[in-house]
Amino acid sequence: MILVAYLEVFIMSTRSLFPLFGIISTCLELTSGWRQCRNQPGDPGFPTQEQWDQLNSQVGGRLISVVPSAKFCHDLPSGSCTEAEWISTTFRSTIPGAMDNYNWEQDYSSNPPSICLQNGTTCGQGNVPIFAVNASSISDIQAGVNFARTHNLKLSVKASGHDFLGRSTAKGSLMLWTHYFRNITFDDDFVVGNNSVGNTMTVGSGVPLNMMYQSAKAQGKMVCAGFASTVVASGGYIQGGGHSAFSPALGLAVDNVVQFEIVTADGKLLTANEDEHSDLFWALRGGGAGSWGVIISTTFKTFPAFNATALTTIYLSTSLNSTLSVVEAHTNHSSDWDALRAGQYFYIYPTYPGVPGTVISISTLFPNATNETASAAMAPLLTDLNALNVTQVYLNSETALASDIVTTADDQLGANNLLGSRLIPTSVYENNVQGVVDTYKALIESGVQGILSHFVAGGKVAENKDLDVSVNSKWRNAKSHLIAATTYPDNTTVSEVEDIKDTMTNKWVPLLAKLTGESDSGAYSNEADAREPNFQVTFFGDNYKKLLATKNKYDPNGLFIVTAGVGSEGWNAEGLCRAN
Repeated sequence: MILVAYLEVFIMSTRSLFPLFGIISTCLELTSGWRQCRNQPGDPGFPTQEQWDQLNSQVGGRLISVVPSAKFCHDLPSGSCTEAEWISTTFRSTIPGAMDNYNWEQDYSSNPPSICLQNGTTCGQGNVPIFAVNASSISDIQAGVNFARTHNLKLSVKASGHDFLGRSTAKGSLMLWTHYFRNITFDDDFVVGNNSVGNTMTVGSGVPLNMMYQSAKAQGKMVCAGFASTVVASGGYIQGGGHSAFSPALGLAVDNVVQFEIVTADGKLLTANEDEHSDLFWALRGGGAGSWGVIISTTFKTFPAFNATALTTIYLSTSLNSTLSVVEAHTNHSSDWDALRAGQYFYIYPTYPGVPGTVISISTLFPNATNETASAAMAPLLTDLNALNVTQVYLNSETALASDIVTTADDQLGANNLLGSRLIPTSVYENNVQGVVDTYKALIESGVQGILSHFVAGGKVAENKDLDVSVNSKWRNAKSHLIAATTYPDNTTVSEVEDIKDTMTNKWVPLLAKLTGESDSGAYSNEADAREPNFQVTFFGDNYKKLLATKNKYDPNGLFIVTAGVGSEGWNAEGLCRAN
């Protein structure tokens, strides 16, 4: 063992000089356990307290202990968080160990399970990191990356914790927390290489959408991004592709990115754009959250500020047949607002707390449209719906600056949520109305709690099909991003949680996949099933081979491994040990 340890040190120090030593080193790594698995607390290679103290000194005292959100609340002077705080994504974003969907904080698979719940009497660390670097500078990020690489640690990266696949947290990991990277700059003539790309906005990887929109508004600008208040545009959102209510008019978020600053696995700060590290720039625009490094900032194209009209209506249905009649009418009218490049959220909740019936919500956002224009576009659908056996309980139309319409002060999550999804082609809505209805029927009858259809494709998204980005090409032929959603209470047993996950993967998602009519159907990787069995094809399509090559170039040792991320098939489910 002493000889092996000596050889490892010697070979690592001379690897770059003698290629043969690299081959020998690889063989040693395959037979030496310390290279096969990331070091966890209790392992011989896990950093000592002295080494953690050294990192803390290096990052200016900003190394902090991390606990699950329930433990954080329990440790407050009041002894708990209020319910309003618990479900507030704004509040949760200030807690390093908190995930908005806190089921990802739990470790259901350990024996015994390590769980920490809001009103529980015991609290395990679960899948929450041990320490976090509360980064305030690029050097803090670099120090954290280098420390994790040197000590063979699992690394996690969190901006806001909004991730629906749990990729912002990891058991026994060192977290790099970018919450306070909130620099915002504007440029009227941003240059990449020798070419001007025009007006841009550069945001740090801690800037939430509500701050981003209002900063753009102050400059008379608008950006293409999402709806949720605390989502960070310069984080997992953009790496997954980024859809928006204004995507039919402006394209996907990745279609409008011109540059990244990123710290890669070797601890270097790189600029990635069409001129520098263009392969990494390509991968970051849709190649999946958490797989490429730690984004420091992202530069987006901006657009002149414009008005928009948001028209929202809510119906109640008291029978399955009535609900399905709404689905049929909606499908028949789903192209009515295409010419206006409107985006729409069509949501059905078969069971909604405190409501006697199925809730059906339709929110449509019309860019550059008056209230009269929007109302006229929606009138055919609403006329048909009002003739059905459903009750309209809400109707509202608002015209304002687009940035104000999509700015929200807070969102409510703080729950155990699971999603599964597919990108549904335009041809399905045009040629298979009955198939859409049958899919909704099967989902509702099998107990799904929410069916969320985001009509955020078509228009400019389809027109941008020739852009050289890594986002799944299924977006370019899609009409909607269709989600099956479910939640469960804290008193759900571990075996029941597993049954729910199994239902999502093996019943609900296959129903969505069947509806696409494609054997290689695609999904939006940011809002999908974390257990997609063929995620390489489903999330990344034909781009996976090139993405994997890029991953191996910039992160050859898999420092950034996340659930269903590029290269994760080479690791176990927790991303802690190499599969073979």
